[in-house]
Amino acid sequence: MVTKRLELLREELRREHLGAYIFNSSDPHNSEYTADRWKGREWISGFNGSAGTAVVTLNSAALWTDSRYFIAAEQQLAGTEYQLMKLKIEGTPTIAEWLGQELADADSKEVGIDGTTHTAAAISQLKNELQQQGGLTLRTNFDVLQRIWKDRPSMPLDAIMLQPTELAGESTHDKLARIRKALREVHADGMLMSQLDDIAWTLNLRGSDVHCCPVFISHLLIGSQQATLFVDERKLTAKVKSYLTEQNIAVKPYEMAGNALQKWGEWNILIDPDEVNEALARQVKANEIIRKPSPVAVMKAVKNEAEQQGMRNAMLKDGIALVKWLYWLKPAVEAGGQTEISVSNKLEQLRSEQPLYRGLSFDTIAGYEEHGAIVHYEATPETDKPLEPRGLLLVDSGAQYQDGTTDITRTIALGPLTDEQRKVYTLVLKGHIDLQLLHFPDGASGTQLDAIARAPLWQAGLNYLHGTGHGVGAYLNVHEGPHQIRMEWKPTPLRKGMTVTDEPGIYLEGRFGVRTENVLLVQEAKETECGRFLCFETLTLCPIDKTPILPDLLTQEEKDWLNQYHAVVYEKIAPHLNSEERLWLQEATQAL
Repeated sequence: MVTKRLELLREELRREHLGAYIFNSSDPHNSEYTADRWKGREWISGFNGSAGTAVVTLNSAALWTDSRYFIAAEQQLAGTEYQLMKLKIEGTPTIAEWLGQELADADSKEVGIDGTTHTAAAISQLKNELQQQGGLTLRTNFDVLQRIWKDRPSMPLDAIMLQPTELAGESTHDKLARIRKALREVHADGMLMSQLDDIAWTLNLRGSDVHCCPVFISHLLIGSQQATLFVDERKLTAKVKSYLTEQNIAVKPYEMAGNALQKWGEWNILIDPDEVNEALARQVKANEIIRKPSPVAVMKAVKNEAEQQGMRNAMLKDGIALVKWLYWLKPAVEAGGQTEISVSNKLEQLRSEQPLYRGLSFDTIAGYEEHGAIVHYEATPETDKPLEPRGLLLVDSGAQYQDGTTDITRTIALGPLTDEQRKVYTLVLKGHIDLQLLHFPDGASGTQLDAIARAPLWQAGLNYLHGTGHGVGAYLNVHEGPHQIRMEWKPTPLRKGMTVTDEPGIYLEGRFGVRTENVLLVQEAKETECGRFLCFETLTLCPIDKTPILPDLLTQEEKDWLNQYHAVVYEKIAPHLNSEERLWLQEATQAL
């Protein structure tokens, strides 16, 4: 199938006199996860990871992705002509470098790309990089998928829903006032907002256009006096239409956003080049274009009191479901007949029984033994592995509740383990705990904290290539920025009220993987003569499996943290369990 699709693509490349075409993983809103309509990179390559870029010339094809997907990509690209390019691995060429080599003797030096699915900043950078590779040029106004993807999914039309102010914690009127104040501080009259979770947060609306993400396809144009939502009106109920009118928000068709930018009536406009797609950015007609980051992402990242409490409520419900699942798991595996998919389905069923459950926050990752070493593994009927009462099961999962979003990873011993498994498990746990024990200066960035979680692993010659932590939305996207905890420089400071995950892990290909993850809330710790210090409140409520731990590798402070954490888990979860489940939890949370 991939071979046939490549043939169709190359026919169009010859017709348009293009030397190559680039497919990314995004949509017109720079989304990490996209509606089916924009899964063109998956369609042309067969690789279904959330991050990756496929590049096809008349004679060759390659796909770039990061360490989370190296193993999965190798498996999914097998049998195709795609060459896997491993990002951040020494010797891997950039896309521009590879194209420079592949097109050195080609008749056409022009590369095609869809400008609606790439940000203005990404296009600008790519143009410069291609220019340095023998003068390659970039054409951005050609969506080749419109011609060759005959059964391409249409735009989703699911209804948009109101998010109650008591859960949002702030009215849309007040959010717009804050945004306009931030715009005045950079002397901007307005801005175009394209990030879907930013729009949903600003308007206190939610949707279901993107799998596992409660957002809806739209753009929001904010002026000094009025705002306009560009969306398919068929998605708006009478209640939502009335609400938007009350908020002084006009509604226009989704495809009219570019026209509105051409007719912008105020002096200047802020365009975030890392958010707005190139096709829209080039249509802006204004006396001045202010190219600065959107102020909304940081506003959204700092949770207000209602959002914080909603997250706590969601974590409690999630913890109840997880404990019920853990109580069920080992006896079910010992009885036989359980697989990666069946235990994932059981966990989803238990979550669905909780109040305000709205669905998963991402597809569950349940990797048994060697599958646990595939960072973003997702079992299929072909790969679904039977579980046995031995070894490690890594389960990374999360849920959307109307009052909050959850994300948790636990690695569970299903029976006897090797000495190597126990050691790796304990070292990962040390890093996980050490980060949560940390006090740090207000204004420190996640990059400055990242090494704390890695230090025990580095000492043993171990490392992981993914980030240590990401923001989590309040009934929004499970991955939220701009703050992160990772090795790469991310300057956004951590502030009181931000949520972030703590998820170190180690993945030994062909053997096993270990990851432990909690969601944390940044809180104020203390004020000293050196300034204000922050700390973490652990929101996730679920026992960490003690059976693989090598206690001698933990410090007394680390043991104390684990014992205190487990005491809190028991106190909060136990009242919601039956007597058998409560006895199990009592044992699972006993002090080391």
